[in-house]
Amino acid sequence: MYLERVLYMKLIARIFALSLVVTGAVASTHLANASQPTVSAKVSALPIPVCPPDDPNGCGFGGPGFTASR
Repeated sequence: MYLERVLYMKLIARIFALSLVVTGAVASTHLANASQPTVSAKVSALPIPVCPPDDPNGCGFGGPGFTASR
């Protein structure tokens, strides 16, 4: 009984390790065959406000009992 459990756990560990190896191989092949470079966001870009600056309830923060401090 104990030996069967140990063999079962070894089989699970080997299958898991094999799946990681296959996943890594597929990912590295995909990266090697990528034709376009990855586009990253500009660090210096400023956020664009989407709420009206003169309306305290413009973004939906003003619920019942909300008081805007001005």
